[in-house]
Amino acid sequence: MKRELKKQIKQDEFVSWLDHSITWLRAHEREAKMTAAIVLAVAMGWLGLSTWMKSRAHAAEEDLTAALKTFHAPVAGEPGAEPGGQAKVFTTAAERYRQAAQELAEVHRKYGSQSAGRRARYYEGLSRLELGQYDEAQKALSEVAAMREDKDLSPSLARLQLADLEKRRGRTDEALKLYQQLADDTSLALPRDHVLMALCSALEDARRLPEAREAYRRLADEFPDSVYASEARRRADYLKPIAG
Repeated sequence: MKRELKKQIKQDEFVSWLDHSITWLRAHEREAKMTAAIVLAVAMGWLGLSTWMKSRAHAAEEDLTAALKTFHAPVAGEPGAEPGGQAKVFTTAAERYRQAAQELAEVHRKYGSQSAGRRARYYEGLSRLELGQYDEAQKALSEVAAMREDKDLSPSLARLQLADLEKRRGRTDEALKLYQQLADDTSLALPRDHVLMALCSALEDARRLPEAREAYRRLADEFPDSVYASEARRRADYLKPIAG
């Protein structure tokens, strides 16, 4: 009996709530219609914006892919440059990088706020680096290096390329400082053994042999399973009498 009474009370409460709701809607019919229209407009707007953003992201990736085909295109005399091949063949590497820089700059201009646009800026920096346009390369790579990484490796790669840029400019101390910072950065998105190998090579090229040997030993000890480990041990052993 108590169960049936509770059930009846709940039914009465629902009927009462429904009755009040209908009465309110009748009294505020205009306001209710306006609210429903606003909610519908917001939902449609969000759907349209989401569709547009997906379409724009897809277009950005397509444009980047096309520009990267130019960046990686073969030069006459290189493998893949056979006549009749699908890839465009450039006469010189400089010609290839000039065109790639232009295409990548355009992708960045159109889609700078998107992942594809950021990656385009990175590859534009690489193109200008290969062209010897060091100031332009530094500007592009510095912009990418300053960005948030999230899942994008471009900022870390840009930092590594900035060190290489200083090395190419002959600014050995500045380059080694950047390589060392990267090698010591445990939060770096790049594999640290790769960065350490770059540091080792830079030290050896600078004829700072005791430091180079120590860096090679560090790489081999900290990353014994690395693809660079055997080469690092070999170079460390080779430099031992020289460095000593």
